[in-house]
Amino acid sequence: MEWIRLIGIVIIVIGFVLKLDTIAVVLIAALVTGLVSGISFMEILAILGEAFVNNRLVTLFFLTLPMIGLSEHFGLKSQATNLIKKMKSLTSGRMLTLYQFIRELAAFFSIRVQGQTQFVRPIVDPMVQAASKLKYDHVEEEDVEILKAKSAASENIGNFFAQNTFIASSGTLLIAGTMESLGYDISPVAVAQASIPIALIALALAATNNYLLDKRLDRKYGKRNHSKKEGSK
Repeated sequence: MEWIRLIGIVIIVIGFVLKLDTIAVVLIAALVTGLVSGISFMEILAILGEAFVNNRLVTLFFLTLPMIGLSEHFGLKSQATNLIKKMKSLTSGRMLTLYQFIRELAAFFSIRVQGQTQFVRPIVDPMVQAASKLKYDHVEEEDVEILKAKSAASENIGNFFAQNTFIASSGTLLIAGTMESLGYDISPVAVAQASIPIALIALALAATNNYLLDKRLDRKYGKRNHSKKEGSK
């Protein structure tokens, strides 16, 4: 009956297939696996608690969640939306490009203006959505989801392609150290210099993609707004 200990894997697979809460599925799988393995409930809790304490540095980012929630509760999201309403020429695509530019510039100077939870969710995404809703009055849920994905992508692309433009970033030092160990004479400065054109190309491609997004939204919602105006006359 040793195979029964693999039931945890089955629970995780079923949980993921049914798209249940990930943390709950993993905890239930761990609990069931422990019980069928002859470990008592209290011993399982002790193991989970010890693992949490040993890896508490990994979970420190959870501390930011209450802070983000409080900020939104007291109007951070509303203020971001109001700011966009005052900038009527700023479209969703331009806002996405602007954020990626700021993100890459911050990476170049190693300034920590970043994070899906800390920055994109409460500030960037509401501003991007507000720009479209201000221009077209109503945006379908399908396009709202696309704007959310674009906001997240701006953070990821900006971070991925610009993080090595800073000479002392961990990625730059890792590349330089690895290349040196392989016999290549390369310095962190050279790695950072080589990363700058890549970051600019990534920004240009993202700007083009965001421009096309604006055009697509114009074609879709611009005609509807025009038809409504014609119908109201």
